[in-house]
Amino acid sequence: MTQTKTAILKVPGASLYYEVTGAGPILLMIPGAPADAGAFAAIAGQLADRYTVVTYDWRGSSRSPLDEPPGDLPDGLPMQVQGDDAGHLLAALADGPAYVLGCSGGALTGLDLAARHPEQVGTLVAHEPPAWNLLPDSAGWRAAFHRVHETYRSDGAGPAMQQFIAAAVRAGGPPPADEPGPSSQEQVSPMPDMAQMPPEMADEMARMQVNSQFLFAHLLPAAIGHVPDIAACWRPRRASWWGRGMPPPARCPTWPRWR
Repeated sequence: MTQTKTAILKVPGASLYYEVTGAGPILLMIPGAPADAGAFAAIAGQLADRYTVVTYDWRGSSRSPLDEPPGDLPDGLPMQVQGDDAGHLLAALADGPAYVLGCSGGALTGLDLAARHPEQVGTLVAHEPPAWNLLPDSAGWRAAFHRVHETYRSDGAGPAMQQFIAAAVRAGGPPPADEPGPSSQEQVSPMPDMAQMPPEMADEMARMQVNSQFLFAHLLPAAIGHVPDIAACWRPRRASWWGRGMPPPARCPTWPRWR
């Protein structure tokens, strides 16, 4: 059984908890909120015979505390801060360009990392990035998730999560920007009973519940307004873009015409 090492990396404004397992080229896996490094535990074990797998808790989550409260961030935690955190980890652990996998919000972090720190990224897989602003119906998506943020501010993280899930799994695109989106009472699949989970999974779910506060307060607003620099991500490296509901790159409005 491959041993997993844990450590803390001090970065500006926070302390990042990270895990390292396996041997081989560096593969950095970036979770999307409200998940943390634990979300990749199973796949890290499967890949440890081929890669040195690095996973971490994004700043403000689980075991990666901030140095001080984030204060008033009307536009959310800047994506550049999140990308820089991933870059600090690679600078500390990798000798050259690394493989990077980002999921959901972690995919936005990976895209920012690749765009601004291309020397650190050899291959990027951006899995289901919430890059609403690259879609033809971007106004509807922004409006839908603005409503989720407002629900969090008025009713708290629980109702906001219900509304978030309902919006995220909606088939056929978002409602028009001037029409109501799914309410916080809309039915979604019930959450699993934590009492029936193995202890490690129950601990992970408990951390995710706490992390959802930071997600809705500081990460969702940043994602709503963020536009990934796709041209910068694709020029010098191999990249993959996977996402349910995302158009093929050639049909993205901002896709570089030189490709």
